[in-house]
Amino acid sequence: MTDLGTRPAPPPTGAVRRAAPALAGYVAVRALGLVALALWSAARGSSPHTLLTARWDSLWYTRVAELGYGYEVRLPNGDVHSDLAFFPLLPWLERLGGALTPLSSADAGLLVSTLASITAAWGIFAVADHVYGSRAGFCAVLLWAVLPVGIVQSMAYSESLFTALAAWSLYAVLRGRWVTAGVLASLAGLTRPVGAAVVAAVWAAAITSYVRDRRTLPAREVPVLRRALGMVLAPLGAAGYVLWVGRRTGKGPLGYLDVQAGWRNGFDGGYAFARFVAGKFTAFPSALAGAGLIIGVALIVWLFVVCVRQRQPLPLLVYTGVVTALALCASSYFGSKPRLLLPAFPLLLPLARALARVRPSRSAAVLGGVAAASAVYGAFWLNGSGPP
Repeated sequence: MTDLGTRPAPPPTGAVRRAAPALAGYVAVRALGLVALALWSAARGSSPHTLLTARWDSLWYTRVAELGYGYEVRLPNGDVHSDLAFFPLLPWLERLGGALTPLSSADAGLLVSTLASITAAWGIFAVADHVYGSRAGFCAVLLWAVLPVGIVQSMAYSESLFTALAAWSLYAVLRGRWVTAGVLASLAGLTRPVGAAVVAAVWAAAITSYVRDRRTLPAREVPVLRRALGMVLAPLGAAGYVLWVGRRTGKGPLGYLDVQAGWRNGFDGGYAFARFVAGKFTAFPSALAGAGLIIGVALIVWLFVVCVRQRQPLPLLVYTGVVTALALCASSYFGSKPRLLLPAFPLLLPLARALARVRPSRSAAVLGGVAAASAVYGAFWLNGSGPP
């Protein structure tokens, strides 16, 4: 795998200047998506503001921000949907934003997500630039922006915040900045359950780099303290919240799993998703949707194999593998899987490398066309089924 810390870090002003074209392109793509959403919503008589701030998970986060934890919905079939399923960092930031500004909690969440999405784009650029160069970084950011469900990056959801923390934690790992990586991984663990992927990446990188240093350096010169501190810090966020939920529910360390079970969510190795896909082939035209799902999963697996063959750094592979496994092997909310895969940005690096090799006019044409299609699809999707 690619060694860590192989490129010198640019000075702060140089880093901003280097990332500026990618960030400008990202903002342009997201603005296009919002314009398309506004136009589509106007035609349907719906409110784009409501779609971005007050539907599905956004409502749960806002309620936690305003009233704290303790709300649950009991469904007729006996399921219990508890707000304890939602990790606390985004609601904390919404509450802080509401306290420091005239914004409502919902609008504060939208502001947090907007800033976090730009920070995430910068983190993606930093990682791709470090590993493959600035042109690949530029293409990686634009590819992340034009994903079909990219509109979620502009919603008061936690995907953008998590991706920002994950990307910068991975960059810190690649730079050998273990304490920074551990702190950011801990914050990622307070954002979404998939924070475990960032922790796994930090631990895998720290252990392998320690083993490598032991083989190449005298024992007294092997750095241990900061690496060990980063490893200790990384799981604290997720572990702290899960243990708090266990104490609050009285179910002990596994209490959070019971909360997720109330939402019929868990990890079954992909069995339920496979049955869901198979069920699509019982009639036409739903069989076309089933074929599309199979093609989509095959594409994701193929991209991960390409990432391995291209020898991406180990922390990127570990992170991507865990995010992908948790997304595809969850036992419910099958329509959410594209959204759950948003943080798996290293899957885009093989495509970014390929785009970086072609003439800029061709790559611009490809990305521009996909951006337009993504904007229209995002507006249609959010006005319809949207991200459950």
